[in-house]
Formats: sequence, C-alpha cells, structure tokens
Amino acid sequence: MFLGGRGKNAKDISENLGRETIDSFNTSENRGTQVSHGLNYQKLGKELMTQDEIAVMDGGKCILQLRGVRPFFSDKYDITQHPNYKYLSDFDKKNAFDVERYMSTRPAIVKPDEPFDIYEIDLSDEDAAAE
Repeated sequence: MFLGGRGKNAKDISENLGRETIDSFNTSENRGTQVSHGLNYQKLGKELMTQDEIAVMDGGKCILQLRGVRPFFSDKYDITQHPNYKYLSDFDKKNAFDVERYMSTRPAIVKPDEPFDIYEIDLSDEDAAAE
C-alpha cells in the first residue's frame, strides 16, 4: 500500500505501475505557392503516473499492489467509520499504549546484578541510502 510520498518511493511506484501506449496524431499545413497538408501518426509510450503525479497525489487516494493483481488506484479507507475506531488513541488519548507503564509492571528480564551486553546500531547510513 502506497499512501503518498516523494523521492525514491515515488520513483519505485512509478516504475512498478509501468507504461501505457498512446496514439499521437499530428497535422501540419504549409502555405506557400501551393498549400500542402500532412498527417503524422505515432504510437508512444507514457508512464501511467509520473513521479510528480505520484508526489502530488490527492491525500484521500492510495495505490494498492496485491500479489497476482496489477497495482490500482483506490480511495483510502476512512478509519473513523470502522466499528473498532473507538479503541484507537486517535479517538481518545486514554487509549494510547504507555510503554513505560507496561514495562514497569513486568518482572525484570535482566536482574540488577546480572551481567549483560548492550549493542548500539546506527541505521543512519541505511536511512540515507533508502532515500
């Protein structure tokens, strides 16, 4: 599900959507001592949606890609209409999950006198590469 965005995501989505064939007709008329007419017909390829069109996509729309089905344009689901919306923190802030409170009620996984290792992972390089 692509809800909108810019950069590499928009480029990837544009490529995944593919191209379409369009017919192009051009007419010309030359006037001089004699009048001549011309008609030119071409079949051209065009992206179904360009990166720019994807970047400025209506906020109420999304692009869905399901296994075995070509990507398609759809309306976003209005979560306020879902019967369980009342359980979300968007509905009422008291429904927000408090990690600190949850962890304080659980027994400690690592005992205070037990040795343990801490690993720090820097994802900034991966984040930059993804953009």
